Amino acid sequence: MHDRGNLRRMPVEIDIAKVAKLARLDLSAEDLATYGAQLTDILEHAERVGALPTDGVAPTSHPLPMTNAFRPDVVTPSLDREEVLDQAPQREDVYFRVPRILDES
Repeated sequence: MHDRGNLRRMPVEIDIAKVAKLARLDLSAEDLATYGAQLTDILEHAERVGALPTDGVAPTSHPLPMTNAFRPDVVTPSLDREEVLDQAPQREDVYFRVPRILDES
């Protein structure tokens, strides 16, 4: 965690408080300092990556070779329904009973 007094100047000036306000986020001064430090680190890293010598390197969207990691589907026993339902705070027949969260109007 960075101390507010030790924050380095961001390579790109971004008003984090203004962005938070536009996003309707209520951030404390501590949050703003933390996110500011994190954003500074991210932008500095992006600046270092952008400065790498890439002459002669073909642009790619992903490393090659691309392979899919598939595994065979294996049927395994699941949890016992009665055992799980017995641990529920409320149940109704073979279902969990949960509080209503949506209004029907």
